[in-house]
Amino acid sequence: MASKQQSLESLSSAEQTRGALVHAALILFGRQGFEGTSTREIAAAAKANIGSIAYHFRGKEGLRIAVADHIVATVAAIAARAQIEDRTDGLPSGQAAEQAIIAMVERMFSFFVLQEEAAEIVPFVLREMSAPSPAFDRIYNGMMEPLHRHCCQLWKAATGEEAESEETRINVFMMIGQILYFRLAREAVRRRLGWIEIGPQQGKKIADIAVANVSTLLAAKKDRNS
Repeated sequence: MASKQQSLESLSSAEQTRGALVHAALILFGRQGFEGTSTREIAAAAKANIGSIAYHFRGKEGLRIAVADHIVATVAAIAARAQIEDRTDGLPSGQAAEQAIIAMVERMFSFFVLQEEAAEIVPFVLREMSAPSPAFDRIYNGMMEPLHRHCCQLWKAATGEEAESEETRINVFMMIGQILYFRLAREAVRRRLGWIEIGPQQGKKIADIAVANVSTLLAAKKDRNS
């Protein structure tokens, strides 16, 4: 019994160390880049033995892959919660799709603009996009492309336009892009608007305008295709 309890405690400790290393690497890789960050720095930030990186990830490159998988899992968890919260039962398919798009815009704003976790994730993803590695492949295949395809399908249901047309794919990128801009240019937005911070109240103002823009565009697309 004592041996089993010790094993459970050991597993818990190992998982805590693994999680701390992934979190430290996420921040340091995003801030300094992969090449500019040493394993010694990561271990120190995670308060872990430097040998634990090799033990858990077989080295620095494996740790970068683990960070990418962590990002995919984080976004997948948010998407799963969003599906549970969706309330579109009984609505016509086009109207339900439009409501799903609006709800997605609101949730993406809530996460990417207001949550501190997004402030840690976005710099890492930006660096990976600027110099793609196998870690970016994990992020693209596991998160970006599936999310974009899902949005394109909703766009088709809401407007009648083909999901995989070039125009639809560009429109969806622009919809997502307006959200991400307010994370990337957060400080410029804050200064230009004279806000002390971008908190829930300020975020709602931004989200309301983003939703209005998307609703106007969807309405124009529906009128054009009707």
